[in-house]
Amino acid sequence: MPALNAAATVPGAIAAVAAEAGEIVVADGGSTDATAATAEALGARVLRAPRGRGPQLAAGIAAARFPWLLLLHADTRLGPGWAACARAHIAAGPERAGYFRFALDSADPRARRLERAVAWRCRVLALPYGDQGLLIHRDLLAAVGGLRPLPLMEDVDLVRRLGRARLVALDAVALTSAARWERDGWRRRSLRNLGCLAAWFAGVPPGRIARFYR
Repeated sequence: MPALNAAATVPGAIAAVAAEAGEIVVADGGSTDATAATAEALGARVLRAPRGRGPQLAAGIAAARFPWLLLLHADTRLGPGWAACARAHIAAGPERAGYFRFALDSADPRARRLERAVAWRCRVLALPYGDQGLLIHRDLLAAVGGLRPLPLMEDVDLVRRLGRARLVALDAVALTSAARWERDGWRRRSLRNLGCLAAWFAGVPPGRIARFYR
């Protein structure tokens, strides 16, 4: 779980998985709030890692002790039924990675439209993002070259290397904070995300994309 100044959301993210996870590793990218202390108080193992989702995830993966990995953002809470879906996915074998259904914790109708757009992107383009979680076996991760420590777009980079045949949708919700959309504006944040994706496919270096994303 990569985290940066996520003291407000990391308790929910941890609580949702605590009963099922063999361990919870939070890779902190230099938080100046109580993220690290809060995560430790809730039983997570906290690592200090270079700032950036890719470097933080890579550090967490390296430190994790179990063969199955659940890559999850600190502002995302897995919803009811996720554990049963995860167990069924694990029982099916390590050949595919699973991701959850994107949802936002907002009653705004624009959130529902965005959720439908994400569902279309996953169904048609086979392109889930990191805020949907990714349940993947170490062997499969290694087979596709591992998670690259990119400052941004590490999720797109990984799922593109996995490809449609090695991805499966899991029938449970990954409920993500809508704070970024509420702060930046629904249209502006969505267009910024789309611009980052277009820049990635155009070959713009991830570091430059990360500066635009913020």
